[in-house]
Amino acid sequence: MAIKVAVAGARGRMGSQVVRGVLENDKMKLVAGFDPTGVGEELAPGIKISSPAEMENVLKVVKPDVFVDFTNAAAAVENVKVASRNNVKLVVGTTGFSAEQFTELENAIKAHVPAIISPNFSIGVNVFWRLIAEAARQLQRYQYHVEIIEMHHSHKKDAPSGTAVKAAGIISKYLGAGAEGGGKTTILYGRQGITGERRDEEIGIHAVRAGDIVGDHTVLYAGKGERLEIIHRAHSREAFAQGALKAIEWISEKERSGIYSMDEMMRELGQE
Repeated sequence: MAIKVAVAGARGRMGSQVVRGVLENDKMKLVAGFDPTGVGEELAPGIKISSPAEMENVLKVVKPDVFVDFTNAAAAVENVKVASRNNVKLVVGTTGFSAEQFTELENAIKAHVPAIISPNFSIGVNVFWRLIAEAARQLQRYQYHVEIIEMHHSHKKDAPSGTAVKAAGIISKYLGAGAEGGGKTTILYGRQGITGERRDEEIGIHAVRAGDIVGDHTVLYAGKGERLEIIHRAHSREAFAQGALKAIEWISEKERSGIYSMDEMMRELGQE
């Protein structure tokens, strides 16, 4: 039986890619799409865009198996609450949540429905996160400096990217840790003015917004006389959409409620 999928932000850059992927996937069936623009337009024969204000009623009628959200932080929190109330499993790729918003998200999900949440659904980026963790672990006792540079299109509203923030979190577990582990780090978002000498425990994050860049992330490890760079470049949003489709299929089979990661999915599927 096909997995019934509803998509929020169906006309957005990522939402529209997911809609297209679902329509082309023999294992899935698009049953609803939501967007504040284009209400009434057809996404597929018999499937029209619904207003987010109609979400509760629509979900009760079409009863999707999985609800996908690539919108914005404020909208996603409310969308997740509605989907959870209707016992719909979740795939959430929205970024830019405040700590308070993410707590709301967690409370709506835990003990209610299974959900996979990730700031980046690209398979390559999830391997990238593993690679930067291993590099940080190997270099932690050699006083390498770490800088993160991320580049996105001019329309991206949040900075730094969720991918860069997660990268910093991964690296901070090792940076300055020495042989015992547990070192302290300071995250600096860009630099300006007379900042003084760089400290070893700093992680610098730098955001570029220009043109139509889909998504570039570089982690730079700089030591004396050398540097190591680990880079992921997305050439198309298709990379994110294909990962989201794998997540839809995987989460549709989960029964235990709670929040899962792409890393958990990939390890379970044996993609190590």
